[in-house]
Amino acid sequence: MIPFSILDLSPIREGAAFADALEGTRRLACHAEQAGYRRFWLAEHHGMPGIASIATSILIGDVAAHTERIRVGAGGVMLPNHSPLVVAEQFGTLAALHGERIDLGLGRAPGTDQPTAHALRHDLRAAHRFEEEVAELRSYFRPLQPGQLVRAIPAAGRKVPIWILGSSTDSARVAADLGLPYAFASHFAPGMLMDALALYRATFRPSEDLDRPYVMVGMNAAVADTDAEARVLFNSHRRMFRDVRRGRPGQLAAPIADLDAEMSPQEAAGIDQMLSFSVVGSPETAGRQVRQVLEATHADELLFTAQIFDEEASLRSVSLLAEVRDALAAAEAGAGAAA
Repeated sequence: MIPFSILDLSPIREGAAFADALEGTRRLACHAEQAGYRRFWLAEHHGMPGIASIATSILIGDVAAHTERIRVGAGGVMLPNHSPLVVAEQFGTLAALHGERIDLGLGRAPGTDQPTAHALRHDLRAAHRFEEEVAELRSYFRPLQPGQLVRAIPAAGRKVPIWILGSSTDSARVAADLGLPYAFASHFAPGMLMDALALYRATFRPSEDLDRPYVMVGMNAAVADTDAEARVLFNSHRRMFRDVRRGRPGQLAAPIADLDAEMSPQEAAGIDQMLSFSVVGSPETAGRQVRQVLEATHADELLFTAQIFDEEASLRSVSLLAEVRDALAAAEAGAGAAA
């Protein structure tokens, strides 16, 4: 059975408070655990009025404290915003508290605008040293060596899987060079997915962490009892992207049934191209869409994210998507037995 996982931005819904979003993230994580998802990852964004996933390591600790089995991690920490030593200390501490359930996904984009990125770390050249900083961070998790001057005490010797996140062939090359698992952000930037996966698989170098390529593909999701209901739910997600592209980001808003009537055909087409890796529909429709993605990408794991305004509908979407996963696994098992 191919694992399904969740990426959460901790959306702040219109009419709700920041703390409400964090409580919603806890509920979603517990629900995902009960539904058998493998991972629950938190994003890092800054300066966005509708996103509460900002202090990523703190949120990971909170979610891990409220769950028992599901892996919890960063999808991801935007490394140019942080000192590798501090990240190692944070995630080493998380691993000390929660054992081997902690994942560390790393991205090279700032996750914000340039003034905010400058305020976060002051050195905007850090993104150009991404591979070197990943290697430095990785070194802090190895056992301490005699005479080692810089030590991340809680990280040394701890097993915290490091992932490379990205949306281009540059990130694929880093993941392949370092022998690390690779998660592609096709849920909002699908354009270079196939080229990046081909490069990663062709140039992968086995490491002490991973002996073969491992790919996770990002997808949006809105699953409901009917296709029509799912499409309406998904319009909150499309509306969010529309408002960001128009330079007016806000809190997650209720869906507009006929959102396309408020956009030009060109604007709607641009948004739908960005969100083309999406599962939107009834469980039957979602199953077909997932199979198409797996056949095209041969992904080892799928990472789903959803910006659904109604929280109960969001939780139900997660449940229905888990049913899709189980149905695909049953079909695969049946095909194997028949062969």
